[in-house]
Amino acid sequence: MILDQNNYLNYCLLNKVIVFPTDTVYGIGCLYEDKESILKIYDIKGRDYSKPMVVLCADLKQVYSLIKENQEIPIKLRKHWPGKLTIIFFRNEKVCDIITSGKETVGIRIPGNKIGLELLKKHGPMVVTSLNYSNQPAITKFSDVLTFENKVDYIIKGNDLESIPSTVFDLARDEILRQGEVIIKWGSNV
Repeated sequence: MILDQNNYLNYCLLNKVIVFPTDTVYGIGCLYEDKESILKIYDIKGRDYSKPMVVLCADLKQVYSLIKENQEIPIKLRKHWPGKLTIIFFRNEKVCDIITSGKETVGIRIPGNKIGLELLKKHGPMVVTSLNYSNQPAITKFSDVLTFENKVDYIIKGNDLESIPSTVFDLARDEILRQGEVIIKWGSNV
């Protein structure tokens, strides 16, 4: 079902897979506690189960609810949220193994996109990955999103997007894993 930007908050996301525009590319996601829908996303994409997915959150309160205690987010990273920065944290027990592919860490991002933030504020954290078939480019054009219409429950109509990925910073290992649009200066000489 195609939802427009005026009514997408009226729908329940329980046991649903949804496609929506983010601040980078179109994402496919579901509520983070919904294991069945997470498996469905892996199947839709043909994604290898060894590849973890990211959790999107609306705010720091949601972030801290998913990570182990005593992890602080440095100001030089926090200032980029909401935005195109994914941070890898040590996860707590609320984050299931299927999201992280059994790893002790989880990638979390607070997106800088109005639609994403409103979904997350209303429904809570969501597991999200780029909309594409595995090993194919991420989808940025709404016309291409429609090829997934019969595979997902909801698609939020949006504009064509940029394809610049988020920067990924591993707080657990203290290193940049992927340099995206957000430039992070890190290390002892900064």
